[in-house]
Amino acid sequence: MEHAQKYSRKVIVEKYITGFDFRVLVINHKMVAAARRVPAHVVGDGELNLQQLIDKENLDPRRGYGHENVLTEIDVDKDTNELLEKLNYTLETVPQKGEIVYLKSTANLSTGGTSIDVTDMIHPENIQMAERVSRIIGLDVCGIDIMAENLTQPLKESGGAILEVNAAPGFRMHLAPSEGLPRNVAAPVVDMLYPPGKEFRIPIIALTGTNGKTTTTRLLAHIVKNNGKRVGFTTSDGIYIQNTLLEKGDTTGPMSAEFILKDPTVEFAVLETARGGILRSGLGFGTCDIGVLTNIKEDHLGISDIHNLKDLTRVKRVVLDSVKKDGWCVLNADDEYSMRLADDLRAKVALFSLDENNPHIKKFAKEGKITCVYEEGFVTIKKGEWKIRIERVKNIPITMEGKAKFMIANVLAASLAAYVYGFEIPNIALALTTFIPSAQLTPGRLNVFKFKNFKVMIDFAHNPAGYEAIEDYLKNIESNKKIGIISGVGDRRDKDIRECGKIAARMFDHIIIRNEKHLRGRTEDEINGLIIEGIQSIDKNVSYEIIPKEIDALKHAMSLAEEGTFITALSDVINNAIEIVQEYQAKELQDE
Repeated sequence: MEHAQKYSRKVIVEKYITGFDFRVLVINHKMVAAARRVPAHVVGDGELNLQQLIDKENLDPRRGYGHENVLTEIDVDKDTNELLEKLNYTLETVPQKGEIVYLKSTANLSTGGTSIDVTDMIHPENIQMAERVSRIIGLDVCGIDIMAENLTQPLKESGGAILEVNAAPGFRMHLAPSEGLPRNVAAPVVDMLYPPGKEFRIPIIALTGTNGKTTTTRLLAHIVKNNGKRVGFTTSDGIYIQNTLLEKGDTTGPMSAEFILKDPTVEFAVLETARGGILRSGLGFGTCDIGVLTNIKEDHLGISDIHNLKDLTRVKRVVLDSVKKDGWCVLNADDEYSMRLADDLRAKVALFSLDENNPHIKKFAKEGKITCVYEEGFVTIKKGEWKIRIERVKNIPITMEGKAKFMIANVLAASLAAYVYGFEIPNIALALTTFIPSAQLTPGRLNVFKFKNFKVMIDFAHNPAGYEAIEDYLKNIESNKKIGIISGVGDRRDKDIRECGKIAARMFDHIIIRNEKHLRGRTEDEINGLIIEGIQSIDKNVSYEIIPKEIDALKHAMSLAEEGTFITALSDVINNAIEIVQEYQAKELQDE
């Protein structure tokens, strides 16, 4: 007291606790092991001095450096020398036979201590007290240090006390005690982290197909996020976690899937899975809960030994074959090649269709199976003949008030996948009505930019099926002049490039042909020639011109715009096109 008062007017006086050092291990609020810890010591034999006894003890094969073995080597430090000084001993002293000389003031195994298992001797009241302590402090793994004469009596009777609670307790003293029964304390930890019978993998919805994959992926991710899950998803635009872009680019392969699945913050994965990654490296996962096949259309044929739709179907079904036996395959009932797989999959199958009277839908309804259809203006789940209407299509922004049929198909696919996974109908409906198409949320998917006298739409359509979907949408757009900016993709078949030119001629009054940044094995003249052949095959007076650079093509199109003009840029370099249009929008606002 006199010494302490030299430094402070306030002095803490602690009760001096005597007894042995015990460690009680509690995992998941259950006591699993208890050990009596003995400080590092040697026992005299009447012949060897203390240093020799320490060296002999360190020859024990169970002892190693630090935590490399079940026991730690005893080293001589300041604590050791101070203890020996109190006994008037040195390292040269020869203890009497049977004399125990303690070399450390604490019983930690890390300082050379040993342990004796006492799990079966602990009193029930002490067990209850230890488990209560773990809950009060809030630790699911904790080591409680107790000083007491024994643990066979309640602490209130033995006069013992809890000294401290450790948040990262060592397991060595329980796994391999110096005396007593070893306790497998690792097993309760694993059982706590991965309870028996509980799913230990995060849910995965994998999407594949020719068109609509990215939009459906984004919409599904939005549904998952709105159901309170932290979602990671991959798209042809990049890797996202909760709508935060982490890596830009086409990230639809197995490396990108692994990126999401390895992220410790992700609770649910929605993975766009393209054919390129499947052919190169397979999938980035072993199994998934839901597999969605949007459609199988002619695209990228003649590459990597994929020459026809039958070959392409074989590649796409890899995703469906990865679905767990009790999972779901979501198929497009309006797509011929998708339906060829319906009876040959191990998982359960659910269908979606834009037509309630589709023969496959009617067959499934008779069998009492689950489908999702567009009927009487609604997105509707059918369980057999029983209908559950999710939401009116006009209230779902991404469908452009129901004018974009291909977007309705994407909504059907996403809604059905969410439903068969187990999300509630009201939550799905809320997510559908709050998914707003925009350059930020759905870049390159029907992004419409309004100017004072005209509109510009940017879309990623790049194959005949995509062009036909845009054509169907533009039929519902009133405009006195429709201008299209298109290009041919070099790694498509001649007939695919011609077909894109042909469809463009049907839907536009004037066409601007631009060049892709990457020609993929062809010349500009060759690609443009095929597009022009397609344009000229239509019996319609359509004007066209070639402007190689996309930036110049967009600027020129906007310079041609009159009152009521609708410009459509079908671009694969989405970000560049969006930036240009947004710059023009900002300039128009400034000029006003």
